[in-house]
Amino acid sequence: MGEAESERCGPDTAERASACTVREALDRVGGKWAIGILIAASAGPVRFTELERRVEGISRRMLTLTLRNLERDGLLHRHVHPTVPPKVEYTATPMARELYESLVALTSWAERHREAISAARTEYDRTHGRPPV
Repeated sequence: MGEAESERCGPDTAERASACTVREALDRVGGKWAIGILIAASAGPVRFTELERRVEGISRRMLTLTLRNLERDGLLHRHVHPTVPPKVEYTATPMARELYESLVALTSWAERHREAISAARTEYDRTHGRPPV
């Protein structure tokens, strides 16, 4: 955590520290890449290269950072098999598996409403004079 982040999330009070932890947890599990990783890992052990294929658009560096953060937060378990080269698998922890249905529901909602959201954005941009992105 950077210095600016520590200042915002510093434990000035127990309530502030608690709110910060909740916000950080929601940011982590709702992150751009975390949802796909957690859904994939909830089905059982998954290897790095398999995650790289399943999570469309993620770079190796971002996958590594996201896996490390999810492991740090207790959402993934990393198991290194003593082989040459080492075989590394990631498995969702019970805490992450508890999130599974919610994450699937969230992604299903996004897929169902993708076209409506796109149309709303186009209309908003047209109405507010913003160039299309």
